[in-house]
Amino acid sequence: MSEKTYCKVLTVAGSDSGGGAGIQADLKTFSALGCYGMSVITALTAQNTQGVTGIHPAPASFVAEQMDAVFSDIGADAVKIGMLFSAELIETVARQLKKYGAKNIVLDPVMVAQSGDKLLQDEAVAAIREYLMPIADVATPNLPEAQVLLNRELHGAEDMKDAARSLSQHGSKSILVKGGHLKDSQIVDVLYLTQEKRFVSLKSERIETRNNHGTGCTLSSAVAAFLAKGDNIETAVTKAKDYITKAIQAGAAYRLGQGHGPVHHFFAFWE
Repeated sequence: MSEKTYCKVLTVAGSDSGGGAGIQADLKTFSALGCYGMSVITALTAQNTQGVTGIHPAPASFVAEQMDAVFSDIGADAVKIGMLFSAELIETVARQLKKYGAKNIVLDPVMVAQSGDKLLQDEAVAAIREYLMPIADVATPNLPEAQVLLNRELHGAEDMKDAARSLSQHGSKSILVKGGHLKDSQIVDVLYLTQEKRFVSLKSERIETRNNHGTGCTLSSAVAAFLAKGDNIETAVTKAKDYITKAIQAGAAYRLGQGHGPVHHFFAFWE
């Protein structure tokens, strides 16, 4: 009888002490979607549902050491990149991913927490464009992040398409611009498949809830999980969109903390 193998997904991101975003949300998502999760912690944050009170970045050399430990032994079928904080960390992570020939890379260019607290140094934005976007299979900026990456304002659906096309020029195989920050009753995310020069619109009804902490982390992790399981980019993003929508819907019934609570990652298993 042959031994089973796991679908293995690595998250390279910051830790959220409140458990709703970052490494914690990523690992919950991997588990909920049937994958084995591993983590490289790039920064510790003192964080809860109300905000971020402190950030303690890990030394770049230790981030590299964590990546060596995972890739030299276990390997990864997909990698999700989240909060990296500094240009030095960004360059280190990109170098390590190239060193090990990492595949199915999902880049969530985390810049600001749900509370509005900054999670990325200003000089790191250029490093994301230069080092990470060229190796990403999917980059998942929300509207404010896309604006920062492009250094221009974006307002509607056509702007989102133009932004996705422009961002793809940095080398990513696909760009998912998330439209949740627009105030429409329906949320439309725009996926641009670079090689095909094709757009896919992903629509969902807006769910009225205060529990939207970690939605970006969860969506990008879900994309990585489905890529690890063998789905192509369009299918993985479509399934991930469905997963996060259901997780938000299920989480809306709960109250946790005084601010923005988490989504319900394990809605399929318990209420």
